[in-house]
Amino acid sequence: MHSLISLSFVFLLCLKCSPSAFAVKIPFHVHSTPSGHTSVNVARQSSSNSTIPVGNTQNAFYYSNLTLGGRSISVMLDTGSSDLWVTGSVPNAQDTGKSVTLSYAVGTAAGDIYTAPLEFDGYSVSDQAFLLVTNTSSFSTNIHAEGYDGLIGLGPNTGSSISKKIDNSSGDNALSRIFSQSSSSDDYITLMLNRNGDPGSQVTGQFTISEVVPGFENITSMPQIAVEKVYKVTDEDQHWQILTDKTNGIIGPDGQPIPVDSIVPKAPDGQLVAVLDSGFTLPQVPRSMSDAIYGRVQGAEWSTTSQAWLVPCGQLINLTFTLGGVAYPIHPLDVSSSDFGVTFANGNPACLGTFQPITSAFSLIGEYDMILGMAFLRNTYTLINFGNLVSGGKASNNPYVQLLSLTNYEAAVNDFIKVRLNGQNQINSPQYALLPASQEQHSPESEKEKKEHYEEEVLSRWPYILVGCLVFVLLLVGLCVWRCCCRRKKTKAAKAQTQKGGLLPGGTNSAYAPLQDSQSTATLVMQPIGGSGYEHKGEYGKDYARSP
Repeated sequence: MHSLISLSFVFLLCLKCSPSAFAVKIPFHVHSTPSGHTSVNVARQSSSNSTIPVGNTQNAFYYSNLTLGGRSISVMLDTGSSDLWVTGSVPNAQDTGKSVTLSYAVGTAAGDIYTAPLEFDGYSVSDQAFLLVTNTSSFSTNIHAEGYDGLIGLGPNTGSSISKKIDNSSGDNALSRIFSQSSSSDDYITLMLNRNGDPGSQVTGQFTISEVVPGFENITSMPQIAVEKVYKVTDEDQHWQILTDKTNGIIGPDGQPIPVDSIVPKAPDGQLVAVLDSGFTLPQVPRSMSDAIYGRVQGAEWSTTSQAWLVPCGQLINLTFTLGGVAYPIHPLDVSSSDFGVTFANGNPACLGTFQPITSAFSLIGEYDMILGMAFLRNTYTLINFGNLVSGGKASNNPYVQLLSLTNYEAAVNDFIKVRLNGQNQINSPQYALLPASQEQHSPESEKEKKEHYEEEVLSRWPYILVGCLVFVLLLVGLCVWRCCCRRKKTKAAKAQTQKGGLLPGGTNSAYAPLQDSQSTATLVMQPIGGSGYEHKGEYGKDYARSP
């Protein structure tokens, strides 16, 4: 079993040719059985609409088919990135003469940028740019065996590395190309993810462009949740990120809101910024939130190897997110997972707490607080409207997200009892009662993480620090100017006083200024030689004042 430190799907992708960086996911192994593995190619369902079926590998990878250069390829669906890359050969591909190296924490994906005809969900692009990855040996798993041979980024074009390398519209990502050349379609996608191992679920994985899955039309009447824009200095890192509701954005296992402060400087008080990312298996949340979800479970253990909580598989944990005024309960089979084959320290089987603590590397400069991945997205039918983020598009509206809940809480509890408790309802037994809040366990934060967290806090508050520095400099400059003015004023006043009471006409020194008393002997002063003048040129041409 690989360590989830390297399998937590969040690593910074840094282009050697660009200073920009954004988060991407690295494939990893899941604990699966032969019956849990789906075929590499997803058969197209017969339907009058153009929905694309979505394949599922053990609730860890979701993928669909597209055609590139005439070749049908299964690609992972990733709303958290913006580029298309594939492995193997692509017929009819044209080399652009440019290349990109994607550097990961566990390896690199390098290759040349090509263009080829693309067909995806009934749409065609004649010269779509993509990265052809010829060497996958550095990947942490055999991606073909996991069900896909590439990845299509469904994020905004501003995050596209290929677009930054190709200086024309052919370098734009696939969805931006599709939306910009289609005048009749609406610029949105929808995504529905199924849950393997759930006997009561009737949801099938589906993906659409500019259409809604039949039977789920109510999604268009759900609240339009605005996509939060990132800072201009890092707008290449724009993701599909939205705000949780104020004060009650996350309801914990005890039915009470989990209080967490946002690290995003512009986030309203009491709200968190959440990224919707179908490329993350394990949602990433603030450490204090992860502790609040799992820390009061009897028998819970923190795994330093997995960097996640381990809990008894029979423990039903309630968790609800509130977004746009609507509550979205999370299926208890998604709050903890039996797909990873983890064990407690004593060797007994355990389930992995899927809402994993986020580290500072995931949110540099305070762009977001958490990443809601597959374990969250399986509970919603998701519509993402690109709006004015489409390069060269027709829409003027700001981008937004609409979510339709797919989880019925009562049915979800029954599913959990069937799967985890063998049909025996023991969820209210004393062994599954939550511990008092005073006994909540807390996961340890390493010294390195503490340092990174401090650095992140500094970085995330750079606007305030910058303003503070500017104010300090202005105050310092103002103080210096004020002191200079005061000194100049004093000097000027002293000089004026000197001129007024110092050397009087007739050459009298100010120290011997005559008194006003007419009887004073001070009036008996001697006049300078030579009459009325009180200065004369002395030796070497210097001016000297005559003394009385």
